[in-house]
Amino acid sequence: MVQMIVRVDPELKEKAAFIARREGKSLSQVVRELLEEYVRQRDMSAYIEDLWNYFGERLKEQGITPEDIPRIIEEVRSEIRAEKEDK
Repeated sequence: MVQMIVRVDPELKEKAAFIARREGKSLSQVVRELLEEYVRQRDMSAYIEDLWNYFGERLKEQGITPEDIPRIIEEVRSEIRAEKEDK
């Protein structure tokens, strides 16, 4: 780990330190958690990875394997082509 210097209002620091102590945490731990959450929420690659994991879990729940995907894609494309031809 590396150290980071952050300037904050002294009153804010004291309030945050008080709340952290009540939760059994150090102020440094709270700041690390906040930074991790900040980056997690804004990191697009992490968002995409979470999204892939979400859909992967949903597919597993339905018993769909990676080998099934090309067949399913072709089925959907065939249905779309059939709908277009009917119009």
